[in-house]
Amino acid sequence: MTGDRQVRMVLVAAVADNGVIAHGGALPWDIPEDTEHYLRTVRHHAVLLGRTTYDEIGGPMPDCTTIVLTRDRSWRGEGARVAHDVATALEVARASEHADRPLMVLGGAQVYALALAAGAEEQILTQVHLSPEGDTYYPVFDRAEWTETRREPHLDAEVPFEFVWLTRLVSGNPAAGRGSAS
Repeated sequence: MTGDRQVRMVLVAAVADNGVIAHGGALPWDIPEDTEHYLRTVRHHAVLLGRTTYDEIGGPMPDCTTIVLTRDRSWRGEGARVAHDVATALEVARASEHADRPLMVLGGAQVYALALAAGAEEQILTQVHLSPEGDTYYPVFDRAEWTETRREPHLDAEVPFEFVWLTRLVSGNPAAGRGSAS
């Protein structure tokens, strides 16, 4: 039983040196180690993603409670639960079979920004050491509010990258509406 326990939010993203996270709805790089890390990290969690990201991946995440954040009040997706704001997504996660684990926020850019504003406590980032063209960017956040707790460099890989774990030093303001889809 989870009671009134708050669900923690963890953002999971691959971000290029120039902030790019996607181009034309796809990652502008192919890093198999990152894909494996991503799937291991989010498996058996409730996951939150925007409708466009849900459509781009082709459906619900396997072994996850998939929650789609959308403004469209009539939208339904097979295998997905729907939320229209971050507070509702947290309630859905708290009531899910994965309630004992953090809500993993998987994007896109607007959903990441809403989760950061709503007080996400952690980020698990793959820092991709490229500067590709892109049309979707990870939101800018105040690095002074975060501390790095772990880093795994993979600088000799075909595409150099690092896994980086960040924890928020000061909790966000969950009373500030916990973000709604815009």
